[in-house]
Amino acid sequence: MADARRPYRGVFPVAPTIFDEKGQLDLEGQKRAIDFMIDAGSDGVCILANFSEQFLLTDGEREAVMNTVLEHVAGRVPVIVTTSHFSTEICADRSRRAQDAGAAMVMIMPPFFGATLRVSEAGIHEFFTRVSDAITIPIMIQDAPMAGTLLSASFLARMAREIPNVSYFKIEVPGTAAKLRDLIAQGGNAIEGPWDGEEAITLMADLDAGATGAMTGGGFPDGIRQIIDPYMAGNREEAADAYQRWLPLINYENRQCGLLAAKVLMQEGGVIKSDRVRHPLQPLHPETRKGLLEIARRLDPVVLRWG
Repeated sequence: MADARRPYRGVFPVAPTIFDEKGQLDLEGQKRAIDFMIDAGSDGVCILANFSEQFLLTDGEREAVMNTVLEHVAGRVPVIVTTSHFSTEICADRSRRAQDAGAAMVMIMPPFFGATLRVSEAGIHEFFTRVSDAITIPIMIQDAPMAGTLLSASFLARMAREIPNVSYFKIEVPGTAAKLRDLIAQGGNAIEGPWDGEEAITLMADLDAGATGAMTGGGFPDGIRQIIDPYMAGNREEAADAYQRWLPLINYENRQCGLLAAKVLMQEGGVIKSDRVRHPLQPLHPETRKGLLEIARRLDPVVLRWG
């Protein structure tokens, strides 16, 4: 049965994976992080993404996080599960498991490994075709520099037209707005969800280009809503003012803190007990942490008073 909430739109931030001080999964903390993100206005959430430290989790831990979150959300908002893997069969199996557990969508990067191992367009097309054949929920293709794979707008549009469940696209490459315009023009109705990412640092340009969703960090969805909501309601001036107001924090997350920003903000606000990341990732330098919190406090985000 089709989800009545489709097409999915708005703010779908990435949830961090929560660890205790020993670096083990803190599933109770994970639930609190999700509750905060929903209370702060997230239209949906994404789990097990790169900003969730998915590359530092065992397969068993992935399952534990996925099942815990989907059971806890219990349909309150749509949940996107990242199922990326170089192996077509493993990615298809992960995607099938996510669907069976209640995921609304899966997000997948094109297959790559390391700095040099890439797959041809023909291989990528077949990869997504086989994954699509294994499920019935939408697939979001994540077009990000990490994959080191050139995905032209014409190729993405062709996959949207030819592969049934490929219908959402998270574009976070240089020139995102131009690529979104090309993708929408070439893909037409096959492009159900043209979204931006990269912590919303180019959100206004991307909204102007036709983006209908944003996948950001999980620390301040309320701030991103202040930009997207008025824009979608036709009040671009109010959206631009909000973008200007929140951009210093967006920039600090994007350029200084990366995936640690959401955890630091959540820990500072009492949402979670620990902002621990897994080694070999390192904690923020104290001065960087201080700078993040100084900028955040000027904006009074929900995260700093939720706990």
